[in-house]
Formats: sequence, structure tokens, C-alpha cells
Amino acid sequence: MTTYNDELSLYNASLFAVQDEALQRAFEQSPERGLPAISVKPEEGRFLQFLVRAIGARKAVEIGTLGGYSGIWIARGLLPGGKLITLEQEPRHADVAREHIELAGLSHLIEIRIGNAHQTLKRVAGVGPFDFVFIDADKPGYPAYFDWAMENTRPGGVIALHNAFRKGSVAGVIPPDQYTEGMDALNRKIAADQRLISVIFPAGDGTLVCAKLS
Repeated sequence: MTTYNDELSLYNASLFAVQDEALQRAFEQSPERGLPAISVKPEEGRFLQFLVRAIGARKAVEIGTLGGYSGIWIARGLLPGGKLITLEQEPRHADVAREHIELAGLSHLIEIRIGNAHQTLKRVAGVGPFDFVFIDADKPGYPAYFDWAMENTRPGGVIALHNAFRKGSVAGVIPPDQYTEGMDALNRKIAADQRLISVIFPAGDGTLVCAKLS
């Protein structure tokens, strides 16, 4: 029986995802400044950092900057000389993220690009191929973002997609919302893709993690 719950989340984070001042401010102050309270949880951020370092990533892309919280975790996992390009639609969100990234001392590692991600990714592709791609943005855009990631991630690289559980609605735990059907369809598509080894990391709202074989 699955036992992961809020208490175990706190236990996990207290051991493995302790936040310093920069992470704490990015996590807590972003909602206070009007940004949606939809950041990854601390142990999810630590998992992203772990993945980035485990695959020896130097070049990473994040689709959906928000307040910079997940970007800080990712950048801290990069090998020396690494770079994270993070994409954000809203200029105000990007301004908040820059403050948090500067506080973390990572301005030299993280480049924020503002604009429609579908358009921005066309230009970002020229910098690839990438070792790691994290997708946590508008849910209708996920299929296109995933297709881009498959084309621009190196063999052996990792693609991660947040909100794979849609708060449990993909498994009928709660009633479906407007994005449940699309997320479920993408989960199933990726599960059947023989070019990948994939699994959902079940903390928070679920992160679908895909290792690209070829």
C-alpha cells in the first residue's frame, strides 16, 4: 500500500531538502507577491537537482520559471561550467525570479528568456542538444513541449514533466479538471514510447521522468 503523505513529505524534506534563505524566500515570497502558489515541493526540487547531477548535466532547459524556485534547485545540480536557460511568459514573474536567483548567487548560471515558450524554444534549439529539460508550464502546451524536448535532448539525457498526477484526478482520486484528460493521454503516450525509460516520481503532484535511450 502506498504510504506517502504530508507527514512523510515533511520528513523527507527535513532530511534531504533543507532550504537555505534563497530557496525559502523563493518558495514563500513568490505567492506573497502575487505569483501562483504552484511551485514544486522541496523534495521535488531536490529530486530535480539529484537528476541533473546524476546524469552529469551541463546544459539544461526549464519551461516555466515562475519565481525561480525550481530553477535554483536545477542550477545547483549542474556540473561546473553549466548553464540553465529558463523560459517565462510573464515579465513580472521573471522579475521576481531574478531577485531570487541573484540572492542564490546563480545569476551567472541561469538565463531567463521572456516570451511565448513555443516561439522561444525555436531559438533555444540552436544552443542544444541539452542534457536535461524540465517542463512545468501551461498544461495544453505539454505535448508540444515534450516533442521539442525529444528532438533536442541528447541520448542519455532526461526529460521531466511536473503535475503528472493532476492532484490525483488521472487516477480518479478526485473529479477530473480541464487538463486531466490531456495529462493522462500524455502519460500513457510516454509510457508506451520505446525510446524512453520512464516513471512517475510520486512526491507532490507527481513528476514524470523520462530517460532518453536514443
